[in-house]
Amino acid sequence: MSMVDEFKKFALRGNVVDLAIGVIIGAAFSRIVDSMVSDIFMPIIGAVTGGLDFSNYFVSLSREVTATSLDAAREQGAVLAYGNFITIAINFMIIAWVLFIVVKAINRLKDREEQKPAPSAEQPTDIKLLSEIRDLLAKGAERPGA
Repeated sequence: MSMVDEFKKFALRGNVVDLAIGVIIGAAFSRIVDSMVSDIFMPIIGAVTGGLDFSNYFVSLSREVTATSLDAAREQGAVLAYGNFITIAINFMIIAWVLFIVVKAINRLKDREEQKPAPSAEQPTDIKLLSEIRDLLAKGAERPGA
């Protein structure tokens, strides 16, 4: 078997394809959560806290930094952008919560499947016939004079 054939066999196995699909969906899901946090949650948090904008929270690590916005401050020198960290931490918490809910729902469905009684398998024909013959012979032995 050549190296190319082995690679095809590896790449087209179900697990690898499933993993690739999961990574692609995860990247798309990450964008959705990023948008939800930056476009919905952070403005609400900012409004509740008096107009605070976490994305521009930073501490300058150099005296040369005099800017008031994070982008301009980064151009001037080293800054510690803790507001960006807060936003990313909120992103993580939302993703973790959603994944927790999804896994919990999947586990509930699995539990319901396991609780259902398994359909009884029908006996093979030969065993069924032998059981009927046994029962008939037992009935014939019970009759007097047989």
